[in-house]
Amino acid sequence: MKTEAIVAAAGVGKRLRAKTRKPYLKILGKPILIHTLQAVSSSTDINKIIVVVNRLDKELCCALVKKYKVKKIKAIIAGGRERRDSVRNGLRLLDKDTDLVLTHDGVRPFIDRQLIKKSVGCAKRFGACIVGVPVKATIKKVKTQKAKGKTVEATLDRSNLWEIQTPQVFKKGLILKAYERFGKIRATDDSMLVEKLGVKVRAILGSYNNIKITTPEDLVVARVIASERSERSNLKREIASALRASQ
Repeated sequence: MKTEAIVAAAGVGKRLRAKTRKPYLKILGKPILIHTLQAVSSSTDINKIIVVVNRLDKELCCALVKKYKVKKIKAIIAGGRERRDSVRNGLRLLDKDTDLVLTHDGVRPFIDRQLIKKSVGCAKRFGACIVGVPVKATIKKVKTQKAKGKTVEATLDRSNLWEIQTPQVFKKGLILKAYERFGKIRATDDSMLVEKLGVKVRAILGSYNNIKITTPEDLVVARVIASERSERSNLKREIASALRASQ
């Protein structure tokens, strides 16, 4: 089955309080978005990638894709005001023979091939699949009132609560239908629109390292994760080289 990926990277990143828009902040000397695109393009389950960026960053993104020789890039296009607008722009460019659509946040650089393979396989079987992790913290529903301030209304049962991530994968017909019917409503992810069709969306376990870089604290954590991954990768290469030399 043919799978196209839409990578949404049009966000400005106001909470990061940086002069550079967040997809282009660097981790280990490389822009976050490039880390993400290289990871997605390395998957044998992905055929083509549509990158949706801020309209002011199209030339920059094209130059970076060329510099880092990222493969499978079908198009680099301008996004909209909201994430859903950016994804909708990407959906318009899908090939007619595409079977599955994977959507992913451009500032989640720690996606890996195994997670893509699992989510694509799940969507092939069930039509709609998202990834996430069980929440660790105690979650409370808090109500804000002008006179009383913030008060706790309820403590939620966290055993059934997950923090949802991307990638999210859907059969093309489902995601197109969802955006056609509900694409104008305020939705925090693509799954929410598909759920409104009455479709049962499957959830599989993601990774706590699959973070979305939103705040300065996230950027610090991301750099630690990237450094640890780089060290492990270097160690594996050294071991492999030593084994070859001993043979």
